[in-house]
Amino acid sequence: MTNESQIDCYILFPNHNEGLKLHKAMKEAGVKCMISPTPRKLSECCGISLVVAEEDLEMAEKIIEETDTKIEKGVKLVRERPAVWNKFC
Repeated sequence: MTNESQIDCYILFPNHNEGLKLHKAMKEAGVKCMISPTPRKLSECCGISLVVAEEDLEMAEKIIEETDTKIEKGVKLVRERPAVWNKFC
């Protein structure tokens, strides 16, 4: 395990339909992403966000533009969870 901090990029949406639209487009393009509740430190509003690895951010931005997906913002955060995606207690 490395001591380097890993950065996750959260993409926030005005509604869940936009988030699901982008999730589908990114999966079709082969870009790894994960639907996640929006962290409270990023928004008071309950909602979904997509988590994208920092190295996939450029491709995500391209897909957002191509699909005309409406987003609220994108935010980079230091990972606070294990590096295992889709593993639950």
